[in-house]
Amino acid sequence: MTKAILLDIEGTTTPIDFVHETLFPYAKERVGKFVAFHFGALAAEITQLVDESSHDEKYTIPVDPTEPGSVSAYLEDLIARDVKSTPLKSIQGKLWREGYEAGELRSVVFGDVPRAFERWSSEDKIIAIYSSGSVLAQQLLFRHTDHGDLTPFISEYFDTEVGAKRDPESYRTIAEKLSIDPSEILFLSDVPAELDAAAKAGLETALVFRPGNAVQDPADWFRSVTTFDRLD
Repeated sequence: MTKAILLDIEGTTTPIDFVHETLFPYAKERVGKFVAFHFGALAAEITQLVDESSHDEKYTIPVDPTEPGSVSAYLEDLIARDVKSTPLKSIQGKLWREGYEAGELRSVVFGDVPRAFERWSSEDKIIAIYSSGSVLAQQLLFRHTDHGDLTPFISEYFDTEVGAKRDPESYRTIAEKLSIDPSEILFLSDVPAELDAAAKAGLETALVFRPGNAVQDPADWFRSVTTFDRLD
């Protein structure tokens, strides 16, 4: 019996276009000014970025931790490459918070998402989110949706602090944190490699098909869904 629903965001609850055509450009356009203004408060992320850049074969310019322009240039490059960088995701979350609170951003979720959240909650199922975006960014997205505030339905949020999404150990960690047997967790994602990792950890999985997602062959999957309306 399924006791918890674990959801990806991009391409699962939220259109890919919103992330790539709204959130990423918003951050890229403003990251320079944001870093310059909040430079002292971003010391932890900057330290991580300097270490990360030293191992980044695709970025050969040394990042100067004392120079906001050097840091923001690396951040802009990471955004352009859609790198799943933990310090980048942390800074993006803080930047987006200003956008949401100023009314400049409003997130988009598929119409079946709030209906499913209400149904799963009424069935006493735990709803949890696992995304490469920071926990803060996840919370902001679900608080400021075009269907209202959905955060009351969500019990837990997980980001790459628990591990990479293509690593089975990450899903074992999530199961432990939820205090639920992996076999009683259903993970929904549009990324086969993530589903493979979750299945290796013992979770139930379903491949999500949404408009704008990469083309996949449903026949390759034991279970696939196009809507949450008939998913229990």
